[in-house]
Amino acid sequence: MNNNQKAKDIVSKLKELFPNPKTPLNHSNPWELYVAVALSAQQTDVGVNKVTDILFRKYKTLNDYTKVSLQEFETDIHSINFYKGKAKAIKKAADIVSTEYKGKMPENMDDLLKLPFIGRKTANVILQEAFGKSEGIVVDTHVKRLANLFGLSSQKDPVKIERDLMEIVPQKDWREFGLGLIYYGREYCKASCKHVECSLRKFI
Repeated sequence: MNNNQKAKDIVSKLKELFPNPKTPLNHSNPWELYVAVALSAQQTDVGVNKVTDILFRKYKTLNDYTKVSLQEFETDIHSINFYKGKAKAIKKAADIVSTEYKGKMPENMDDLLKLPFIGRKTANVILQEAFGKSEGIVVDTHVKRLANLFGLSSQKDPVKIERDLMEIVPQKDWREFGLGLIYYGREYCKASCKHVECSLRKFI
């Protein structure tokens, strides 16, 4: 089976398993999704959602983030790993979005990549979840591991893996493929999996 057909079959199975996948990070607008994504680096989604549940009630607009002192904002997110660096990044991003983008999150990859704490993975999440745009495929640790496991890419670098996947997965399926593999890696085929009962074992 060639990789194009394999990718097609994997997408089909992922859609069966996860018919309506969406990011587990709570948010109500593009800026809040950026904040949640920035906080999520080396942090569990559950831990992020506990913090943002309070944070998003306190900070209702972008201006609230620009006005608050760094010290107070650090205190608000202190339970998050590397909170000092993340607080600085989010405050800086708030200033950039406020001044350079007139208070609205940019809707394209190039501009998103200019914001602090944004790489292609996080930019893809924001574009897909907040704006319904697919300019690439989200490649996290699960997608990286499973893409290698299924022989869809032999690369180790996430950007190169993404490039390989974009060549064999139709663009209309990029969002469902990336999110589906993330959920599949979490729920069915963890790193310790023996591949006895997981649904996609025939593609290994």
